[in-house]
Amino acid sequence: MSLEHPVIITCAISGAIANREQCPAIPYTPEEYAAEARRIVDEGGVMIHIHARRPDGTPSYEIEDFQAITEAINAEVDDVIINYSTGTIGVPVEKRLAYLRALRPDVAALNMGSMNYAKYSHSRREFVFDMVFTNPFTEIIEFLTAMNELGIRPEHECFDVGHVGSLAPLIDMGVLRTPLHVDCVMGVVGGIPPTARNLALMADNIPAGSHWGVVGISRTQWMLIAAALTLGGSIRVGLEDNLYLPDGTMARSNGELVAKARQMTQDIGRTPATVAQAREILGVAKRTTA
Repeated sequence: MSLEHPVIITCAISGAIANREQCPAIPYTPEEYAAEARRIVDEGGVMIHIHARRPDGTPSYEIEDFQAITEAINAEVDDVIINYSTGTIGVPVEKRLAYLRALRPDVAALNMGSMNYAKYSHSRREFVFDMVFTNPFTEIIEFLTAMNELGIRPEHECFDVGHVGSLAPLIDMGVLRTPLHVDCVMGVVGGIPPTARNLALMADNIPAGSHWGVVGISRTQWMLIAAALTLGGSIRVGLEDNLYLPDGTMARSNGELVAKARQMTQDIGRTPATVAQAREILGVAKRTTA
């Protein structure tokens, strides 16, 4: 990738942890997801990363909730790349594969290694939460085998340089097909520290010819976005990752976050990708209508 390549702007529309007590703009119902999708697409977002929720806001891994949200989004916008999360703790692999098999999104995120996964409070000098996020190779291969069969493009979420290194044996085995789509996830305690130098290190280790981007968590997000844009990568924003604009104002919608990301892209002299360009870059088929 280079500075001449169009920038794919992804939006993580709603995660599984933050709720409306923390940010009133987080969507819960399919209709709210669709309204947010409209704002995302209008501001230049071309891929939407989805964690499903029930209408009461609780996380869901059920086919019907992913389906209702996806159908509402597709009814609201002409075209956008649909990207499902598969990462969680305590939900069996088969359950997570079930909604991939039933709904076949364009892209599905795949965590590339196990790690401590925590949030630390400097003011309280204690962990807000602390868990082990297990993603063994056996499960990664199971997901990749299914994605290959279903024609779903994997998005390799790498929280450290070792996760990037885990791509090589899978390529050698033939279960992973190049070129890849890799995201460097930074800002989680237990993963690589979120600095521009570390992002450059991760990018340098990604297999040649791959598309890559950054997922910056919390307050370091905007600095990491600037770094990725300068290094030739793509970017992700959204209310899963960060609730605030660069000036510290809480975002009133995902659209506000995407608008700022698009402005930064253009200010640095790069071009936001269209949906058609993003599909071509990622090797994702054009959306078909029934």
